[in-house]
Amino acid sequence: MTQKKPHLQTITITLVLLITIITALRLPEFQEAPAFRNGEECNDDIIHIAMTLDATYLRGSIAGVFSIIQHLTCPENTVFHFLTTHRLSSSLHHTITTTFPYLNFHLHHFNTELVKNKISISIRRALDQPLNYARVYLANLLPDTVHRVIYFDSDVIVVDDVVKLWEINLNTHVLGAPEYCHANFTHYFTTKFWSNPYFSGAFKNRLANPCYFNTGVMVIDMMKWRRFKITEKLERWMEIQKKYRIYELGSLPPFLLVFAGDVGAVEHRWNQHGLGGDNVEGLCRDLHPGPVSLLHWSGKGKPWLRLDSKRACPLDGLWAPYDLVKHGSLISDM
Repeated sequence: MTQKKPHLQTITITLVLLITIITALRLPEFQEAPAFRNGEECNDDIIHIAMTLDATYLRGSIAGVFSIIQHLTCPENTVFHFLTTHRLSSSLHHTITTTFPYLNFHLHHFNTELVKNKISISIRRALDQPLNYARVYLANLLPDTVHRVIYFDSDVIVVDDVVKLWEINLNTHVLGAPEYCHANFTHYFTTKFWSNPYFSGAFKNRLANPCYFNTGVMVIDMMKWRRFKITEKLERWMEIQKKYRIYELGSLPPFLLVFAGDVGAVEHRWNQHGLGGDNVEGLCRDLHPGPVSLLHWSGKGKPWLRLDSKRACPLDGLWAPYDLVKHGSLISDM
């Protein structure tokens, strides 16, 4: 019995698909960052910083890391914990080691199966990516020896010494972040949520009135996180959302449900957020009034995409000096 030879058209289609996949997974190349050394006043205290790392936001992550170490008094005392998936871990490891040869870092592999059946469709596809939910599982991903961590999104630039953020007093709180109590808190949840006493009752007996905070900048006491089983509480709200649709906005609302009204105070200067505009159009925004220690392009518009498309917003020029990318293929955030 003779075997049929593959049709030429089938082979061509297969090759095209393979080339498309390889092109999509190809990471941009970056120039090597200069080495930054500790000042004479540094001791042995270690700062732990966690960020996600993936192909889509890699350019933003690299710029963020460069900005952080550039402004640190003790950069050699900083350990970065990059949360990623197995699929690109070897390529991402190579990118970090060649771009930052002196960086102290660890790659922690996030199992996306943990959230496979817990993610609900939100208002922007980028918000539905499993890696956005890795911060829910920080206690599982980071070693028990990490007692405190700063979590940063991949679209931030730090223009101050992050040790000032690291040293804030959380008092009894699990988490600290800048709060924005002028924002209309009710908009973050659906009518179904507010009309159900069981759901809306989540905010009763909080230490203060619940306010919006952005999860792109958080200081977290990991010992308290584990003690109070925060991961399980966040997961529970994700399961409720899957069944009842009580919010529309990705991974943020579960954090509001667990923490709003019980958040440690952090100055607004540490999250000048919203520079990417809203989640639909991504229009240009101005800075909020006041001093700036961190710029955050939350929202749809990302500075690297706007700069490449020659449609940059005025504040995107503040991101550009930290961009280490070489010319090559880039992956866009759809």
